Amino acid sequence: MTMNYLSTRNKDLRMSAPQAIAKGLAPDGGLLTPAVLPRLPASAVETMKEMSYQQRVVYIMNSFLEGFAASELTAYAAEAYGGGKFSSEDIAPVVKLDDSTYCLELWHGPTCAFKDMALQVLPHLLTASLEKNDEKKTVCILVATSGDTGKAALEGFRNVDKTRILVFYPKDGVSEIQELQMVTQEGGNVGVCSVEGNFDDAQTGVKALFSDETLAAELAERGYFLSSANSINWGRVLPQIVYYASAYCDLLKAGAVAKGQTVNVCVPTGNFGNILAAYYAKAMGIPISRLICASNQNNVLTDFINTGTYDRNRTFYNTLSPSMDILISSNLERMLFELSGRDDKLVREYMSQLAQYGSYRVDSSIRTKLRKEFSAGCCDDQQTKAMIARMWSERNYLIDPHTAVAFHVLEEYREESGDDTPTVVVSTASPFKFCDSVLNALGVREHKVGLEILDQLTEVTGVPTPAPLARLKKRRRRFDGAVDKAAMKGSVLDFLK
Repeated sequence: MTMNYLSTRNKDLRMSAPQAIAKGLAPDGGLLTPAVLPRLPASAVETMKEMSYQQRVVYIMNSFLEGFAASELTAYAAEAYGGGKFSSEDIAPVVKLDDSTYCLELWHGPTCAFKDMALQVLPHLLTASLEKNDEKKTVCILVATSGDTGKAALEGFRNVDKTRILVFYPKDGVSEIQELQMVTQEGGNVGVCSVEGNFDDAQTGVKALFSDETLAAELAERGYFLSSANSINWGRVLPQIVYYASAYCDLLKAGAVAKGQTVNVCVPTGNFGNILAAYYAKAMGIPISRLICASNQNNVLTDFINTGTYDRNRTFYNTLSPSMDILISSNLERMLFELSGRDDKLVREYMSQLAQYGSYRVDSSIRTKLRKEFSAGCCDDQQTKAMIARMWSERNYLIDPHTAVAFHVLEEYREESGDDTPTVVVSTASPFKFCDSVLNALGVREHKVGLEILDQLTEVTGVPTPAPLARLKKRRRRFDGAVDKAAMKGSVLDFLK
């Protein structure tokens, strides 16, 4: 069967894998999604159990990427996850905390956040797609980031031929370390700009740029076209499916689960892409039971999963877990597409209501399917700090605020449900990206200034600073631009002069 990609808002719109990856977003504003979700063979987990992470990447991604040879994918995986780019040979190690709780550490890459898992391989997929599409223009990657995607995308696309990349982040909406990672980024093809407002303002602004026909025409005249490295791009979501399959294989190999035994997955998420990848892994045949969605005080996803009503008309909070400070969860659209039986008309209607009124309510059939697959909970800043402190004092395990949100939600879920299924908690960032918050949680009130805080956290805990963050001390600040969201178009035109 030919593997095409279609829009969540128009099933008649079809693209090849290279076209979908190059475009990033469908012309109608929908998200490009595989026409079918391939099922893994019954022997897949046993087969992958003995594989390296790089081999698992090829095994999972191959069936989605018609037009890409296995030899190409093998080369991309070797380049993305080899060469000492990751501090763990396992790439995405699974750490045992007790007999029923495991932590999937996704922050061993070059920017110390889970976004590296996809954004180290996406540039290879994208540049190959441009060649396969016989594209003559240069692609400009536009990114809205709540903290981690921006740096991971900048690092992944740094000096990649035939690409430019411009990242927008919310001014005062990311941690100091996250901001320094972005504004000191090296590379001749990169740009960084802060936006007055929050992440939703930046994300909405970027989406508007993609649908701006006059901008597209102007850029085409200059020899450019726009694409995305946000998780609206299928090339971002696909590599994320791999680490859920890999985690299960590692548990099986370690004897932590028996063949076919299910596990739960608890994921801290704001834009819904990370937990969506777990849903796809389950749909493909990985033995996953409950998908536990963990939110911070911006609990729009918790309310949606528990009630069936999505309502972004609420107070926006700047929290200790800024990468989840999101009220418009873009990837939820792909989930609605699946749970509605791929009803593009219904999805289009929900997205229209969201744009017009800021809310929508799904029908009873979708609500039932949603509750069958997902559980959800949320966590405020005090609870986040308490969990960081407890994990350190009780387990000698240092975690960042996003991971703490997941552990808190898992604890509440277990208390309420009595479910003792082995659970994989997804750890999305190094605690050193959030030194202020982690030190406060550990009871340290006086903090060192600037990057010296990295050394302070090491002194307090004995945990070494990740090398990529330690190297920030030698970097100079390159970018200081700040714009209102209405001026983002001008920033793009200036960047692509």
